[in-house]
Amino acid sequence: METGSEAYLFGQILGTHSFLLKDGFLRPDEYSEIKAQYFLPGGETGTAATVLDSLGVSVKMDGTWIGTEVAPMLKAFYSEKKVDLSSMTFLKDDPGVMDYVVIAGLVRSPMGRFQTLFSTGERWWGVPKEEDIAGCKVAAIDPYFREETELAAKLCIKHGIPYVTIDSRHDTFLHEHAAINVVSKECTENDYKGMAPEEIMKLMMSGSDGLTIITQGDGEMLYGRKGGEIRRMKPFNVEVKSTLGAGDTFKAGCVYALLKGKTDEDIVRFASACSAIAISRFPLPLNPPRLEEVTKLIT
Repeated sequence: METGSEAYLFGQILGTHSFLLKDGFLRPDEYSEIKAQYFLPGGETGTAATVLDSLGVSVKMDGTWIGTEVAPMLKAFYSEKKVDLSSMTFLKDDPGVMDYVVIAGLVRSPMGRFQTLFSTGERWWGVPKEEDIAGCKVAAIDPYFREETELAAKLCIKHGIPYVTIDSRHDTFLHEHAAINVVSKECTENDYKGMAPEEIMKLMMSGSDGLTIITQGDGEMLYGRKGGEIRRMKPFNVEVKSTLGAGDTFKAGCVYALLKGKTDEDIVRFASACSAIAISRFPLPLNPPRLEEVTKLIT
């Protein structure tokens, strides 16, 4: 693959075991029928890479170390895609990071061992390489990986590469310097309990010159910049099959829109259309939104 991919992504990459249930979500002491199940690339960065490839953007990604159970699937999945795995670390003695997600329409429940992994204090992810970031046009950085997250942001600043991040608080380095910060409903409910979305937006907008977007599931999105007004946009109305990967796809849509120099309104609309298409199908990695589909939905 050619060096100098258009987008550089740093963050969570893993193997996701997904289970789509046939007749509603799990109930205690009751049997549930599995309609479909898959083992495919997941994580905020893994999913975003899949979507960006589908939109025609070449990607180089790095982040989570990849273990022996995840590696064969990951390498096979991306073998014919414009996703460069050459900077990633592949382990020889560990099965790798995986999660398990049970899905029934609007409801999903992820399971994993991330609290245990983070509590060890040990690093289980790569270190961003300056040449990877210097050679790209846009970047996306997940906020989970401590010093390495901030290093990725600093390298982007050094080389003038605009980056998208997700769920970064208003008082963080990552938010302050981001071109776009996409803040989910889960983040606002956990980090800003008791605050109205408008209050949170004002706080976020005051802490960065970049674009802040607050998503609220099927509720109205808020977006804006420092010194401007809070703007609103309704998400696209689609029939939901699975919400798994919706936020990751929204992030990918923002990366694409940033790469193409779109206006704030068009960034939010494009990302929202990508996410809407994503939740209308399952599994997302095998059916990512295509550019012609997104364009058609927007128009």
